[in-house]
Amino acid sequence: MTITPFMSLTWTDHLTGRRGFLVVDRLVRGVCSGGLRMRPGCTLDEVAGLARGMTMKEALHYSPESRYVPLGGAKGGIDCDPRDPEAYGVLVRYLRAMRPYVESFWTTGEDLGLAQDLVDRAAAEAGLVSTIQAVYPLLDDEGSARRRLADAFAVQVDGIGLDELVGGCGVAESVLTALDRTGTPYAGTRVAVQGLGTMGGATARFLARAGLTVVAVADIKGTVANPAGLDVEALLAARDAHGTIDRTALRPTDHETSADAWLAAEADVLVPAAVSYAIDTTNHHLVTAPLIVEAANMPVLPEAEETLTSRGVTVLPDVVVNSGTNAWWWWTLFGDIGPTADEAFAHTRRSMRALVDLMLTRAEADGTTPRAAAHAIAADRLPAITDRFGWHR
Repeated sequence: MTITPFMSLTWTDHLTGRRGFLVVDRLVRGVCSGGLRMRPGCTLDEVAGLARGMTMKEALHYSPESRYVPLGGAKGGIDCDPRDPEAYGVLVRYLRAMRPYVESFWTTGEDLGLAQDLVDRAAAEAGLVSTIQAVYPLLDDEGSARRRLADAFAVQVDGIGLDELVGGCGVAESVLTALDRTGTPYAGTRVAVQGLGTMGGATARFLARAGLTVVAVADIKGTVANPAGLDVEALLAARDAHGTIDRTALRPTDHETSADAWLAAEADVLVPAAVSYAIDTTNHHLVTAPLIVEAANMPVLPEAEETLTSRGVTVLPDVVVNSGTNAWWWWTLFGDIGPTADEAFAHTRRSMRALVDLMLTRAEADGTTPRAAAHAIAADRLPAITDRFGWHR
């Protein structure tokens, strides 16, 4: 059944002709949540799928005991290369055009291709108070909540912002939960990661620190690999703002290979953390890892996932795996946690572990895939949200 979103629009930049999109899947208490991405080739259909996923992510983290109030799902997208010299101007003009929606009901933030500080700077230039100002009327104490979130964004861990780490913490915890359920030791478990940006970089860091061996990472230039294990910290220190690794930082035992070599790496876990549609019907045969953990949004096409599942590959879906960043914003703003790294990581680990475990238990009980189980759990929780807060299509 096709579900029609609440609102869908296409914007054309009058200076460059580039297009941008906004899809609001649902509103809860008049508000929706979903990041803004920028990538060449971004489409309205892609944004619509991501908006629907945000509705599911919000529902999955609903707990009647929490102060965090799940919102509706939405997503924004701009068809432009973020490295293009014109990109920032396009971003400002897009946000200026979307200003009425951001002020009224769409809360947004960083996504693929855009860092939060860049989004904030462009939003200010576009005349916005904040990219999440639409949620302020739902807060009990707006001033305290805004200070709490600002304090959280100011936290640095090993020189990296807490906001850049918490999502990767959730992805890593998803991997570790799956390994724990099968009794797989962390030591000796090999991981290949596509993307070393905010999400991929943080995921690689947390997994390496947990004792797993990262054997391959891919960026826009290709794949860097080492069967004995890469020096993740050195690679993170050598990346630019877009997650591209400076190859002069590689060790003699590291080697460069093709862009899709991460797919065929001799690994136990694949973490696509860069772009949508990374694994499709043309390359899924390259996968030998028994576990794929979707850190990016929609990285495995449904047809490819069906074939992978038939081969015994488990795919942990993005709707659960990368939901930690969105949830952390709201846990902090609504006051379920304080603005510290310890509270953020502890709450994220506890919540993600419980959710992944519930999803995998449901999948086993229903004889279905983790993705189908996650959607079933979200569907079970949606009526409670509707009854309590109201629902608008």
